[in-house]
Amino acid sequence: MPDAIAAPSTAVADAPLLVDSRCTHGEGALWSARRQCLFWVDISERRLWQYRTADGSHRSWLLPDRPGCLAEGEDGRLLIALAGSLQRLDVDRDGDAPAPPLEWLADVEPEVADTRSNDGRTDRAGNLVFGTMSEDPARAPLGRYYQFSMRHGLRELNLPAVVIPNAICFSADGTTMYFCDSVRPALWCCDYDAERAHCGPPRLFAALPDPGWEPDGAIIDAEGGLWNAQWRASRVVRYRPDGQVDRVVLLPVRNPTCVALGGPSLRQLMITSSRLDHTDAELAASPRAGGVFALEIGIAGLPEQPFRWS
Repeated sequence: MPDAIAAPSTAVADAPLLVDSRCTHGEGALWSARRQCLFWVDISERRLWQYRTADGSHRSWLLPDRPGCLAEGEDGRLLIALAGSLQRLDVDRDGDAPAPPLEWLADVEPEVADTRSNDGRTDRAGNLVFGTMSEDPARAPLGRYYQFSMRHGLRELNLPAVVIPNAICFSADGTTMYFCDSVRPALWCCDYDAERAHCGPPRLFAALPDPGWEPDGAIIDAEGGLWNAQWRASRVVRYRPDGQVDRVVLLPVRNPTCVALGGPSLRQLMITSSRLDHTDAELAASPRAGGVFALEIGIAGLPEQPFRWS
């Protein structure tokens, strides 16, 4: 893996392509330390993807509905948020199947026709926190944020209604939640109580400089920095814990979507991307769009907290 560490406030010219997956809408990057692999989803094509670092192999599975995000459980089974439900699957047991069987766990907003599950991650207590996004043509804020656990089921978080929830991630001690509504060029944070599924008042963490750019998926590193993929901006930005820009990673694609910190030492920044929002001519000029990119960053990530099945 080439070394591409950026000094503060400087840009890396390019991030190497890791997987030429050409996903229509790659999202949901999740590093599995247990398997030493990256999982991600293609929302539009209803696929779960996996890349193994040991041999560079990759494969995908067809899902019955559009996936938004996923988590790895304590035993290696996956929890995946589909458009209207939460499901469990076992890729170790059923990995040879082109469409592995799913086990239903919960419905998500069955009474709302114009929403689907979107971004999410586990909190530091092992609950899945995710949001639903509005698919209303007028972009009405129909989405909500939720915490899901086997103990309490689905609990709505007391955060404002949202159009496109993204950037969900948590401080190392689990007491701060970061999030955004992608239609607004800003990242937010709040105090977070996992036991009560309760959030404090939102406060501004960082603002994007261009109103046409949209914050997307994010992750926290071991030094408390937040890495955020920014749609239409061709970049991933690391913000210091005080919200100031530390470094910018430039990408050869317009729409990076989500990030994970993986590899043996959790120092590889892995970035999914999308082919949406392009003309045919633009896609021809950007053949790596929809791929996964990776580079060494010199800062360790935090291990993903496994989802608790009990």
